[in-house]
Order: sequence, then structure tokens, then C-alpha cells
Amino acid sequence: MLNRVILIGRLTKDPELRYTPAGVAVAQFTLAVDRPFSREQSSEREADFIPIVVWRQLAETCANYLRKGRLAAVEGRMQVRNYENNEGRRVYVTEVVADNVRFLESPNREGGASQGRDEFAGNSGNSGGGGYGGSSRSSGPRNSGNNNQDPFADDGKPIDISDDDLPF
Repeated sequence: MLNRVILIGRLTKDPELRYTPAGVAVAQFTLAVDRPFSREQSSEREADFIPIVVWRQLAETCANYLRKGRLAAVEGRMQVRNYENNEGRRVYVTEVVADNVRFLESPNREGGASQGRDEFAGNSGNSGGGGYGGSSRSSGPRNSGNNNQDPFADDGKPIDISDDDLPF
């Protein structure tokens, strides 16, 4: 059996870092992933908004370096959990538990001239032991000669997105 998920998308907001009562770090964020097709009537692409959970050192790394609008790749497993809410109803939550996160944009690009890629991996189970087997990798600048205008080119500056554009 296989449960493996690979996603590339942009964060819809900064990661939320918390700690369990046992002191284990856990971060949550949502990744907006474009669908491979658009509606027939309009050229707008649709997106799926996937909840991501990261644990331990990887959670702290994501909270420190990822920001809203930043492009990231997430590798992990799909998990469905459930709980009973205050009204006594059973609520099901589907999320991706990430064990590998790649930052696909450099945090300090200047004028979009240099982009790097950082990769962070860790043992991200949601309970029990297991340490952090982290690795970090950066590649050199990418070719920035294309004329496509990236709406996120001003990395590190506020992004002009209305709250009405987000589904949550």
C-alpha cells in the first residue's frame, strides 16, 4: 500500500506554530495548488486549498522561513482524522502530514534576480519518538531572463491580495 503526496503551491498565510503539552513543535499552513485546467467560460484557473501539518524541527523551520505567498513544495502523506465538536457532531479533517518541505523561492531575492531552493526534511510523525534527520540544500541562481511577470516577484513585501479573494 502507498500513501504519498507531492504538492507545489503558494502559502495562503504565514504558518501557525504551536507546541504540544509535551513540548513538541507543530506548524500548520494551507497551500494553494492550481488545478491543471481552467473553466471553459473564463481563463481563470481554479485552485485547491490543502491543509498541511509539519512536526518537530521541520515545523520550527517552516514557521521561521515560510511566509504568505511563498512558493513551496510539500512531500508527505494524506491523513484523515476525526473528533467530536462542541455540538456533539463528528467532524472529519483531511490534511497532508509533511515530512519534506522545499522552499522554491529564496527568502531574500533582490529584484527577482536570484532564486534559490532550500530543502528541509524531517521525521514528522505525529506521535511517539523519532528525531529530526534534517538536510538543507541550496542551488545557485536560476535564469532570470524570461519576461513573464511574476505577481510574487517582490518577495518579502506585502502582497496585494484582497481577503475576499481567499475562500476562508
